[in-house]
Formats: sequence, structure tokens, C-alpha cells
Amino acid sequence: MAGSFRSRTRMKFSDIVGQEPLKKRLKRTVLDNRVSHAQLFLGPEGSGKLALALAYAQYINCRNRTPEDSCGECPSCRKYGKLIHPDLHFIYPINKTKEVDDKKIFSKDFIVPWREFLIQNKYYVSLPDWYEKIGIEKKQGLINADEADGINRSLAYKAYEAEYKVMIIWMVEKMNATSANKLLKNLEEPSDKTLFILLSENQDQIIATILSRAQLVKFPPLKDVDVEQALVKDHSIETAEASKIARLSDGNYTMALMLAGKNGSGTISLEAERERFVIFREWMRRCFTISKDLKEYDKLQETIPMLIGDGSREKQKEMLAYSLNMFRICLQYHVGNHLLVKLDGEELAFVKNFSPFIHPRNISYFDEELNRAIFHIERNANAPIVLTDLSHLIARILKIPATAQTKKV
Repeated sequence: MAGSFRSRTRMKFSDIVGQEPLKKRLKRTVLDNRVSHAQLFLGPEGSGKLALALAYAQYINCRNRTPEDSCGECPSCRKYGKLIHPDLHFIYPINKTKEVDDKKIFSKDFIVPWREFLIQNKYYVSLPDWYEKIGIEKKQGLINADEADGINRSLAYKAYEAEYKVMIIWMVEKMNATSANKLLKNLEEPSDKTLFILLSENQDQIIATILSRAQLVKFPPLKDVDVEQALVKDHSIETAEASKIARLSDGNYTMALMLAGKNGSGTISLEAERERFVIFREWMRRCFTISKDLKEYDKLQETIPMLIGDGSREKQKEMLAYSLNMFRICLQYHVGNHLLVKLDGEELAFVKNFSPFIHPRNISYFDEELNRAIFHIERNANAPIVLTDLSHLIARILKIPATAQTKKV
């Protein structure tokens, strides 16, 4: 039990799954005294951005660091381990809740659940789970202009006890233009020994002025072998099960912990992942049917409530993201990259049967339309209308032949 506690409350480089090249790169910036004041950690969910940001900040301010890692024992490391260091600041998307409904709300109003959220989930977290944690799963979280003013005030003072003041902004793409513009001065002319670490999963949604002022650090998805080894070593999962979870999580350690039932949220399981597959399979069957016969329209409408689910927009977006990933998996199978398809059983059987209809001539249309639907759902469009329209578009795209047809003369 003691080992489990240590792994949750200490965040050293050695605690982080994979990403060895990035660890070496970040350590070298500290040892060579060339820490960039604003860095953008960009990568998919579960790649370890937040965990590595914390390990990096802890390493910078560790009083007894070695070339390999922070000590984990000095007063600074201990405070970092509990996320209570006075020179460590967090900003993250929020919205009003039943408990916090003031006219102006700030990240600091949610700092207690935020600390619990990170430690319970071992620093591998997702945006939908954060929304659920604070009770805004049917709303959109934002980083507003008032928050940006608070950042500027927080960083106007000297560090209390550390060499660097560190501001970690999680999901910086949730900043609107007003808040981003207010932050620009600090990014352009930061006070001495101030480090901004911006975290994002979607570069296209980041305000351009923010993007241009931060050094980019790209995170790839984790390797299956790294996920598997971490599950076996840190969570005592049998090798065979860990291997299956690693394949299903596809480089996303947040997903891997959820599938293994080892995260603090417990919002997904292998059964829940299978439910998504069943919904997607039924949805595609209905779309394919109406692509052949419009008289089957009513049957298609029966699948829309399944896509809508409990009304949570984040979960609707997750379902659409899952669907987009399944289209890409079918494309891989279609072009012969069978080794990249990490599925088995019914999922693999479905991909084999469906992949003839997903090909290089139509994949870009699927990608465009699903991302468009995610965009509209995120902006509170009417979900039944969006998903019905998307279903008809998918039916039309499925009609596109895999090879160009030549007209008879």
C-alpha cells in the first residue's frame, strides 16, 4: 500500500510511462540552463502531457536534483507531490455549478477537487472526466477573460520559495480570444523566472497568437509495450490482460487505466467500450441500408437516441471521436495494413466486412463531416438534428466507389 501511495503523490520522471526521448530533452534544457519561458505540450489524450509537465516543473525547482531526476524528498518535491507548492499555479476549463455559481468564477474555486482529480487518476486525466468531477458534464468548460486577469495578477509577484514560478494551463484551446489576448503580454514579456506550460490536444483550436509565442513540444501516443509494462509493474495486472488493454487503448494511458479499472473516475470499462462498438456497428448498418433504400429511413432514426445517450455533450463527442477512429481503422485494413488493426473477435470481424466501403476516395469526407459534427455539438447545436444530418451524409459518402468509374462512350 505504501508503494501505491508514493506513486500517486510523487511525480518524478521515473514515474511517467514511456516518452523517454521527451524526458531526456526536458532534463537537458534544465541542465543546460535554457528553459524556454513558454512551452506548448501538444499531444493526444493519455500521452502523459500533464504528468510530464509536473515532473518537469518539480525537477526545475528540486533542491537536490541529479542529472537523471528530482529527489522526490526535499521540501519543494514534497509540496509538488501534494500539488500545494505556493509557486505552482493551475488554470483549467471550468463553468458554473450548483456549488460555485458566483458571477465571476476562477480555477482556484475548484482547486480542491482538481488536486483530488489529478492524484486519484495518477495525473492521466481526460476532459470529460474533469467535467463530470465538478458536475458540468452537460456544459462546456471555458478559460475566460477573468481567469486571464487572475493569471496576470498571480504572476506579478516574486516567487515565494522556488527558483521558478510555474503556470500550467491545461487545455489551453479552451481559451477564448479575449482571455488569450489578455495573456499575451505575460507570454511576450514574462517576469523573471516564470515558466508557462500550456497543454493541448488540438492545435487547430488554439488562438494563433498564443500558438506563435510558445515553444512546441510534440507528444506522440504511447507505445503499446510501454503501456503494457506499466500496467503489469504498477498495477499488478496479468501480462495477457495488460497486453489486450494496451492494444485497445491505442497509446492512451488514460484510457488504459479506465479499461483496467485503475483510475479514480471509473467512467469506462471494457463493457462500456464494447457498448460503443455495438452502437457504432448498428449505426453503420442503418446508414448502409438507407444508402441502398431510402424507405428504410425510419430504422435509421431508431439509432439517433443511442448516439445521443444521456444528453452529455462530452459523451456525444466521445462517441463521434470513437466513430472517426473506427473509420480510420477500417481504412488501414482496406489498404492492407492489417498489423495496425489492434482488434479481435466481433470488432475485427466487423472491420473486415465494413472496410471495403472505407477507402482513400471517401475517408477525407468521413473525417470532415465527423469533425464538423463534433464542432457543432461542442457549440451546443441541437444534437438530434446534427446527428440525423450526419447520418444522411454518411449514407451518401458510403456510395462513393473505391475506384473511379469510367463512363461508357
